[in-house]
Amino acid sequence: MRRSFVAIVCAAMLSATAFPAVAAGKTDPRQAAMDAAIAAGIPGMVAVADDFRGVSGVASIERPGKPDVSGRWRIASVSKVFVATLVLQLVAEKRVGLDEPVQRLLPGLLPYPEPITVRQLLQHTSGLPRDLLPEDTWSSPAEVDTERFEHFDSDEMIRLSVTKQPLQFKPGTGWAYSNTGYNVLGLLVEKTTRKPLERVLAERITGPLHLRDTSLPRDFPFLIRPAARGYEQLYDAPRGLTDLTTYNYTRYFGAGGMVSSGKDLNRFFEALLGGRLLPADLLKQMKTTVPMGGGSEYGLGLMKVNLKTAGACAEDHVVWGHGGDLPGFNTLSFHDDAGKDISTLATVDLTASPEADLKRQLPMVSEFCTPVVPSTRAVAQAPVPSL
Repeated sequence: MRRSFVAIVCAAMLSATAFPAVAAGKTDPRQAAMDAAIAAGIPGMVAVADDFRGVSGVASIERPGKPDVSGRWRIASVSKVFVATLVLQLVAEKRVGLDEPVQRLLPGLLPYPEPITVRQLLQHTSGLPRDLLPEDTWSSPAEVDTERFEHFDSDEMIRLSVTKQPLQFKPGTGWAYSNTGYNVLGLLVEKTTRKPLERVLAERITGPLHLRDTSLPRDFPFLIRPAARGYEQLYDAPRGLTDLTTYNYTRYFGAGGMVSSGKDLNRFFEALLGGRLLPADLLKQMKTTVPMGGGSEYGLGLMKVNLKTAGACAEDHVVWGHGGDLPGFNTLSFHDDAGKDISTLATVDLTASPEADLKRQLPMVSEFCTPVVPSTRAVAQAPVPSL
C-alpha cells in the first residue's frame, strides 16, 4: 500500500554479511535474521512459526522492553486474503458469480462502460485505479501523521478513486495492484450478505476458527495489546520517528484495514490452504495465478512466490500467502505445501532503508531455506514485492 511520495528502491548493494550465516547449534536462523534487521534500522520485529516464536528490538522506542510475540498488529494487505475468502464462499453458495460483471451486482458504483468481473477484481486484472489521488489522501509524509483520524465511507472512498481516474488498462488485459478493487469487493460482501463486513468476517472466519486477535476495527483507531508500536521517519532530522500505531484506516476497509497476530494468521492460512474454508474447486481457482513479476504470481487474493526465482533460495521452494504494507507495520505471512508457516512483523514500513527492507524479509525466507549468501558484493533484491 505504499504511497506515491515514498521513493521505492528495490535493490541495495549488500555484502555477504547482509544474510545471516549461523553456525550449527547456535542462534536460530530466524532469530539471527531478525537481529540483523534490527541492526539495519528496524525498531522491532516479531516472527511466529509452528516451532518458533521470536522477537527482536523494542516494542516502543520510548521505553525498554521487547515486542510481545502474542500481540496484535495491523496486517495491511494480508487482509485481502480474508476478503477474497469471503467472496469465494459467496461464490460457492451461488450468491455471486466469479465471472459476473460487478456492475450488475453493484449498479451505479463504477463509471466505466467496460464490464469488470469479480474474478478480475480478485486477481488485480480489472484495471481499476490503485488508490485515491494524492489530493484526496496523503500528498506528503507529514499528512500521514496529521490525517490519522480521517473517516472514509465505503462508497465514498471508491467513488473518489474511480470518478477521477481512468482505468489503467482494458479489464482482463493486464495486471496492476488495486486497493480500490478490494474496497469494491468489501462492499460487494456487504451488499450481498446485507451485513457489515466485520460481522461477516466474524461469522464465517474468525469465529469458527477461534481467531481471537483478528478483527476489522473500522473507525476504532486504537490497537489493543499491540505486539509493538509502528513508526515512520516522516520528518527531517533532527526530529525522530513518528508513532503511527493509533490510526483510522477506513480508507482501506476492504483492502487492508484488519488487525491480527502471528498465531492467528498462521491458523487462518492453515485452514484456508488445508481446504477447511473453501470447496476444493474454488481453492484450486484461488491458486490459479498470473505473473506479477520478480518470481511472484497472483491468484484470487493469494500470492505465490518461488523463492529460488526471487533470488532468495538456492533450490526451488514455492510459498503461498501475502505481504502487507501500512505506515508503521510491515507484514509477511507465507506457508508451503509441506505445512510450514511463518508470519512476521517489522515496525517501520514506508521509510525503511533499502538494506532494512531486504533484511526484514529474511526471517520469513529462513523458515523455508538457508538464504542465498553471495560470495561477492551484488545487487540483492527483496524477494517479496511491496504492496
